[in-house]
Amino acid sequence: MILRPEQLAAHLDKPLAPLYVLHGNEPLLVLEAGDAIRAAARRQGFAEREVLVAGQGFRWSELQSVAGNLSLFGASKLIDLRIPNGKPGRDGGEALQRYARHPDDGVVTLISLPELDWATRKAAWFVALLEAGVGVELNAPERDRLPDWIAQRLARQQQRASQDALRFIADHVEGNLLAAHQEILKLGLLHPPGDLPLDAVREAVLNVARYDVDKLRFALLEGDAARCARLLEGLKGEGEAPPLVLWTLANEIRALANLRQGMDDGQALPSLLKAERIFDERRKQAIQRALPQLATGTLRTAILHAARIDRMIKGLAGGDVWDEFLQLCLRLTRSAGLPPARR
Repeated sequence: MILRPEQLAAHLDKPLAPLYVLHGNEPLLVLEAGDAIRAAARRQGFAEREVLVAGQGFRWSELQSVAGNLSLFGASKLIDLRIPNGKPGRDGGEALQRYARHPDDGVVTLISLPELDWATRKAAWFVALLEAGVGVELNAPERDRLPDWIAQRLARQQQRASQDALRFIADHVEGNLLAAHQEILKLGLLHPPGDLPLDAVREAVLNVARYDVDKLRFALLEGDAARCARLLEGLKGEGEAPPLVLWTLANEIRALANLRQGMDDGQALPSLLKAERIFDERRKQAIQRALPQLATGTLRTAILHAARIDRMIKGLAGGDVWDEFLQLCLRLTRSAGLPPARR
């Protein structure tokens, strides 16, 4: 069974399933969901808890051993298994499949994983776990949904903020959901329930944004010129290496150029995406929205622009590398006529 994150609370009011699998790209949300399951287990009489961390040297036989070793008093047990790298290996995969096929009475197992790639999601061990229990994918909200996520968190502490205030918080915590959580809690401590004035939010919220090149990739695909500029400024301020920024931009532009050329030649986009090894669903959707607005000539010119930036990075040409990054992004977001992303 697969649950949406918002369905988990209602589910935990019922008798627990024998197995839970949490995974996603946001550790805060995975941790909170795990806390909710652990609290429900305590309420339902699972007095014992065993924590196993499947790191280097972990013996997978220990999982079955711990599950079968209930206390003399017959107390129910929660097994809290954490696989930090999401890769149990061959032995671990086989052990997890055996474990999923034969659950022990009186045992609830909670398995926590990081974000999983498409290949891992199709692995036999992961499929077996989902068939035997409940899976919940916990990802950070996309940038355009972040203000709504912040509003929901504020509502938990009986506080409200205007759209301007919500956007201000989102801009200052971008990419750092744990920091967003902390800033929201801080607002709850500093101000009483009710409406939060924009000035109060500005005064309280620190600039704790965490920028990374992957967010720049999506800002480019979504045609958000202002966000590209803000991310580039943040990456520059954090000392990000220009070669990494260039690689990210150039790699995306080359992929778009290949896809555009293939479409111009009459090839089907799904097969083109597969050939470019583009499997992430969000990235595929962003590319599908962007491609109709991008001409082959525009993309070829952008590739030449990226090559010029490469020469600048290597000291073979003069100029401001970061300004050229911005001009390259603007070439694709403005000249191609992409609509701005919804904020």
